[in-house]
Amino acid sequence: MPEDRGTLEAVLGATDPPACTVVNPIAAGPVVLACDHASNAIPEMLHRLGLSAGDRARHIAWDAGAAAVAEGLAKRLDARCVLAGYSRLVIDCNREPGHETSIPAESDGTVIPGNAGLGAAERAWRERAIFDPYHRALTDALGAVRARGQRPVLIAVHSFTPVMDGLARPWHVAILWAHDPRIPVPLMAALKARGDLVVGDNEPYSGRERYGYTMDIHAGGADIPHALVEIRADQIANPAGIARYNAILGDAIQTALAGL
Repeated sequence: MPEDRGTLEAVLGATDPPACTVVNPIAAGPVVLACDHASNAIPEMLHRLGLSAGDRARHIAWDAGAAAVAEGLAKRLDARCVLAGYSRLVIDCNREPGHETSIPAESDGTVIPGNAGLGAAERAWRERAIFDPYHRALTDALGAVRARGQRPVLIAVHSFTPVMDGLARPWHVAILWAHDPRIPVPLMAALKARGDLVVGDNEPYSGRERYGYTMDIHAGGADIPHALVEIRADQIANPAGIARYNAILGDAIQTALAGL
């Protein structure tokens, strides 16, 4: 670790990807898409956090397939999409900074050597270099919708594992939400109406149990209709599955938007 941990250069080098990527920045639609766990990238100077390539490819590091679905939805809905640029193991963009899961020392039974014993300064530079730019980009995207005289709608795209702790998860897709039903309820209804999906309501996690920092900070207190979409990872493990869910979710979101 360099001594000057307070500078962005201490985290991101010239060959590292940006902290976030904005897809379709001149979108004309009201929807803003967020993908908190789009990438499993790790800054070069963090030496892969001491993890093997296999561990870096696992769900502990990212939501595989979620970024591709979010990008496809951005095109279909003419929406701006913000993709987080780094692994949630570096810093989780969907957790409040300082929370025990924000920079985890262990995830799903796997020790993260590069996160052991981090001090306040080391946590702070990850937040400034990676977490803050992502959330600024979301703030800007929502502000751009308002500037056009539209009401913004925020939708986050995530994926979840088919099995957790030995238990199979039957839901193909699920919607996480807390207190605002404007998007979640019609969105779930549209998905269920297809007849070929098991649709979860606050499964396999609950939007009422602080699994949605992005939703809370950008939408919950700002009267912005919102929902967090969870897709089972085996459903979007290949291009055909991704294209299928772009169509499924695109249709369902458009139905939900029509009800606003």
